[in-house]
Amino acid sequence: MPRQRIMFIECKGDSLTGEARVGLVTFSKSGKSIHYQGKTFETLDGTGFKANYFDIETGEHYWISGCKKNGEDRLYGERLPIFIDDDIRETYWVEIRKTPELKHISRIH
Repeated sequence: MPRQRIMFIECKGDSLTGEARVGLVTFSKSGKSIHYQGKTFETLDGTGFKANYFDIETGEHYWISGCKKNGEDRLYGERLPIFIDDDIRETYWVEIRKTPELKHISRIH
């Protein structure tokens, strides 16, 4: 069974900040690529600027990382929205953030 993990996913596009989500990703066997919502991301192997993966279809750069317990996942701490996928929302708030009383919230900031 493929390894899955709840992760922070931010599209960098042409800037340092972009649309961000928390969602369930699936890793390839090698761990060098990640699959999320029909997209495949491959690692930049340290060659990216403020990004660590790229979308193999569009070439867009992404920052994909494990979720922080304090919710401060954006690289520069910007207070921009982070959307939480419905299928993992409760798990995110209960297991990662340790705040089950917030399990109904689907957007941070």
